[in-house]
Amino acid sequence: MGRLLIMNECNNISVLGAGKMGLGIAQLFATKGYQVKVIYVFDDKKRGNALEVLTTNLEVLSENQVISKDEISIILDRISFTESLEEAADFADIIFECIVEDLDVKQNYFEKLDKICKPSVILASNTSAISITQIAEKAIHKERIVGTHYWNPAYLVPLVEVIKTEFVSDETVMKTFKLLEKAGKKPVLVKKDVPGFLANRMQHSLFREALSIVENGIADPKDVDDAIKYGFGMRLAISAPMEVMDMGGLDLTYSIHSYLFPHLDDSHKPLAILSEKIAEGKLGFKTKSGLQDWTDDEILLRQKNLNEGLIKVAKALDRL
Repeated sequence: MGRLLIMNECNNISVLGAGKMGLGIAQLFATKGYQVKVIYVFDDKKRGNALEVLTTNLEVLSENQVISKDEISIILDRISFTESLEEAADFADIIFECIVEDLDVKQNYFEKLDKICKPSVILASNTSAISITQIAEKAIHKERIVGTHYWNPAYLVPLVEVIKTEFVSDETVMKTFKLLEKAGKKPVLVKKDVPGFLANRMQHSLFREALSIVENGIADPKDVDDAIKYGFGMRLAISAPMEVMDMGGLDLTYSIHSYLFPHLDDSHKPLAILSEKIAEGKLGFKTKSGLQDWTDDEILLRQKNLNEGLIKVAKALDRL
């Protein structure tokens, strides 16, 4: 099985990658008082100014009374940057990988980190799609490798999916859970390393049916979104599917499913509406046209509303 982990506390956090997710995770832990070292990889430095991104994020939190303005500089002082894997490995108790979604690249980094990190260091991948088992394939000490799938923005959405492989040790999972809970996150255990893990399986099942409704002319995109935003979407954060089914009665759920399921989309490949839009060059916000058309002002407003809306919801539900 490899080396046993020494169950010490995770106090020093390293983050591999300075993209949106990497910086979000770094900010989360720094805000909670942890020392964080971010490792620049690839073209991270060219893609944007990490300190500017972090400062902007923290200013939004300050404007919404989540932190004080005086705390911004204190939080930023807890984050340092390096291009040296060795420096980050010597520093870290846990390393969160947040790099390109490319299996070969991830495998190579985990192989390197496994060789240079001390036995107690946990290696965690934030991948949203690739098998954790495959990511760990080239590493020797697979018992220390685990999935930790954060949701964007990582510093606002409480959920982190902790994904087990057949090789990961219970100690690794327990230690990861403890750290995430101390940082104010809501970890959930994914017991099998399956495509989509847990939440994305449910989210994209909803996306498939939403696209099918539009494709079949049942409703327009905006009405589909409004049906969720102003309907069951409001309830989901308080009373989710398993609870709702028990609340209403499994006999009622069975009756509805018996009637409804034959009419739901069960495609095993992306729907035609997506292929058609992509062929037309309509990719969404990045082209100002996708399932709907967007102006520059609307795009900025939607992005601003997302963060501020998540802050309001999290504060109202005491999840921030």
